Amino acid sequence: MTRNPAQALFDWKVRGVRWIEIILLVVVAALILGVYVAKAAAARESAQIAQLEREIAETRQRVRLLRAEAARPGLAPVEMERQADESALATLKPQPEPVPVAPVAADAEAAANAAPAAPTQPAPASAPAEEPVR
Repeated sequence: MTRNPAQALFDWKVRGVRWIEIILLVVVAALILGVYVAKAAAARESAQIAQLEREIAETRQRVRLLRAEAARPGLAPVEMERQADESALATLKPQPEPVPVAPVAADAEAAANAAPAAPTQPAPASAPAEEPVR
């Protein structure tokens, strides 16, 4: 009697265990490992999606607050003809004039030693204090 090659594969044993059972055990272990890796990757993706959703919600909240803040003083987007490019910035606000530099400390010290110090008088109490410009 001749044996079928497939039947010979099923009957082949290694230390009392059929070879096909060893192959199937390795395949099942690979499938279990694959499912574990896929599940871990899905959990990572889920956490990343949740983080992005939180960032989107925070951004929407900031946009709502900025729109409300802009609506309160009546701000609106800048019109296209009012926008300026980088080269036109100098014409919009010219550079301020340079302020003269105070004398050197040594010259001021020599002048203070030459002239007697005048008594200082306090400012009148009725003078209104200046308010800061906003």
